[in-house]
Amino acid sequence: MDVFWSPEASSSYEDIILGLFERWTIDIVEQFENEVNKLIFRLSKNKKLCPPSKKKNLRKCVIHKNISLVYRINMTEIELVTFIDNRSEHSY
Repeated sequence: MDVFWSPEASSSYEDIILGLFERWTIDIVEQFENEVNKLIFRLSKNKKLCPPSKKKNLRKCVIHKNISLVYRINMTEIELVTFIDNRSEHSY
């Protein structure tokens, strides 16, 4: 199944990467990027890989104890909705 990045997912992912660059080494940033890429690949093979979110029609994958990916399953694709900081107040 194809995976589509929403504008919000792209923006929130970029914000996380920039934050990692500010606080950590390039190795940590690359590890995070690799984890995200592996997760996206696995989602493309198994659209229900992660459990449902609190919000209807969304699912949430924990990438790291501090970061999760929220996605939606559409008829023909998986839409990455946003990346969230698990320490923040959010509705997912």
